[in-house]
Amino acid sequence: MGNILAVKGIKKSFGGVHALKGVDLTIKEGETHCLAGENGCGKSTIIKVISGFYQPDEGTIEINEKGYPVMTPSEAINAGVQVIYQDFSIFPNLTVIENLAFNQILANKKKLVNKKEFRRIAEEAVKKINFDVDLDALVETLPVADKQLIAISRALLDNAKLIIMDEPTTALTKKEVKRLFEIITDLKKNGVTILFVSHKLDEVFEISDSITILRNGENVITCPTSEMTEEKFTYYMTGRHFDTNQNKADMEKNIGETIMSVKGLSAPGFENVNFELHKGEILGVTGQLGSGRTELSLALFGLLKPTAGTITMEGKEVKIPNVSAAEKLGIALVPEDRLTEGLFLPQSIIKNITVSKMDELTSKAGILSNKKVVEESAKWVKDIGVATKNHEFPVQTLSGGNQQKVVLGRWLATNPKVLILNGPTVGVDIGAKYDIHSLLRKLASEGMAIIIVSDDIAEVIATCDRAIVMQGGRVTGQLDGSELSNDSLTSATN
Repeated sequence: MGNILAVKGIKKSFGGVHALKGVDLTIKEGETHCLAGENGCGKSTIIKVISGFYQPDEGTIEINEKGYPVMTPSEAINAGVQVIYQDFSIFPNLTVIENLAFNQILANKKKLVNKKEFRRIAEEAVKKINFDVDLDALVETLPVADKQLIAISRALLDNAKLIIMDEPTTALTKKEVKRLFEIITDLKKNGVTILFVSHKLDEVFEISDSITILRNGENVITCPTSEMTEEKFTYYMTGRHFDTNQNKADMEKNIGETIMSVKGLSAPGFENVNFELHKGEILGVTGQLGSGRTELSLALFGLLKPTAGTITMEGKEVKIPNVSAAEKLGIALVPEDRLTEGLFLPQSIIKNITVSKMDELTSKAGILSNKKVVEESAKWVKDIGVATKNHEFPVQTLSGGNQQKVVLGRWLATNPKVLILNGPTVGVDIGAKYDIHSLLRKLASEGMAIIIVSDDIAEVIATCDRAIVMQGGRVTGQLDGSELSNDSLTSATN
């Protein structure tokens, strides 16, 4: 088979910043090609060039061996290119039928249509991938996985030949990922080519036939997946060598007395949860979406009111009615969604790191010491390895991994006794993930008690001393030390 896509020497700059420095990307017809790279490497930019959203400064684009001197979005769609972004670009306040049919109605420039025509188009769309969904349901009421399948169905209505999926598994459960991969396999059998954009090792190796890795706007390698190893993948992504097989038994341990005890705790979303947390220990709380793991973290931080049970801190029963009470007890929470819950994006890195301890940096007369604020921020930027030229820059200028480090720095600056992290490395790349895990192990070795709430099995295995497993709002299993393995956790969470 020939090439469905060939882009060569693509360069693109924004205000003097070179996003792409001569990128090549060739995709064979009928394959699943993975495009990988850390945040900021140029993945999103090259996607937007291929789809006609950006015009390149230099380079050529060929689709099915036809050259496009200037690619426009309509030309890309007519050539069979469809992009499914992370937000799926669907209308939540419309029905499934309306989301599926509108594009085709508009494309055909029909002025008069009826409900039967809308339904026929929608039924044709979902049939292509055997997608069983209530066509009359409002899209906003559907789970994330169904929204994604709506976007895929709509792409196929437009005779998609090349579907680009941008980080398609970010918000999916393991079962939903499996279903998506089955659909991708079926699409390939029907002649559809997939460009799968991801940095998740296990998914890349499972679904892709070949891989292209970008770093700093340049090609690093393109090869069949069969010729790639996890070690090579990590190195090509980051330019760094990691000891990803570091044995937790060899790490310095400093597990001490019990600092938090939870007995019979219940709240909306979970019930009758019991566990103990020790100083210097990393406890994992894992389970699929809807298991109650996130609600548990919120209850421990005063964001969800318990309906039953007790929480004990350092031997004393405590009430945590709000965030202020949690902070006074030495409890900190790094939230799941750093963009909406954890950061003030337009504000400086300095302000984001120091906002939680402004009282300590303010004199008795109520005057904030700018010198102390700058010194405190600089300390944490250095200690946690935030990659920035200037900590006065807005935090929105940072990559996802560095933004997560800033959120971490904010709460570490309060010297917490218990640090709770919900999805600590969701959406961050391999290098930042390794750095965050190393930092958490270091903090635990210094005596901090840490709770990691995550559905990332590899993350739980790499960082945690013990783990509790939740399903349907209840604790269904507890695994200690040597019991933590991919097989045991996969079995326990499914």
